Amino acid sequence: MANEVQVRENTMLTSHSDDGETDSEHEVLSHEELLEITTSTLNDILSRDPVLSDLPKGVTVEEVNSQIALEHGQSITVFIERLDGERIPVVIPQKEATVLDLKRAFRRHMTLKLARERCSAKISWRYVWRSNYFLFEGQKLKNNKDLLTGYGIRNKSKVTFIKRLREKGAE
Repeated sequence: MANEVQVRENTMLTSHSDDGETDSEHEVLSHEELLEITTSTLNDILSRDPVLSDLPKGVTVEEVNSQIALEHGQSITVFIERLDGERIPVVIPQKEATVLDLKRAFRRHMTLKLARERCSAKISWRYVWRSNYFLFEGQKLKNNKDLLTGYGIRNKSKVTFIKRLREKGAE
């Protein structure tokens, strides 16, 4: 593995002589080629790691950090179930996690999912939160500042994402 990295480092380097010409023993790579090599190397490393192997290709730094925090017991996974049956696992901090943290994790997950699918749809999250809410064991998670532990939400809890019904007398 160390030799493979050394070989790749040597091919990525370009040395110059005093007269400004490129040394013929080093290969010159374009930005795209270097990016491709770096991405494939990173994907290879992540696929071999037992903790990070289940992360998707094109993983973000935030996703790696979340997975590491989860392994260290600093975060929990909450499953958000949509009405179409899709279960979305989101990682949130274990201590002092609020309803707002859950909403942000859901938003992050959906934004990354759409980007990976190369979907250019623009989502109005203000509309999403005005017309939907989370439900846990019959309790609506309405107040963004409420702690999730106050509702009894723990690691691997299931929260339902449902459409907000219009209440009688409300405008």
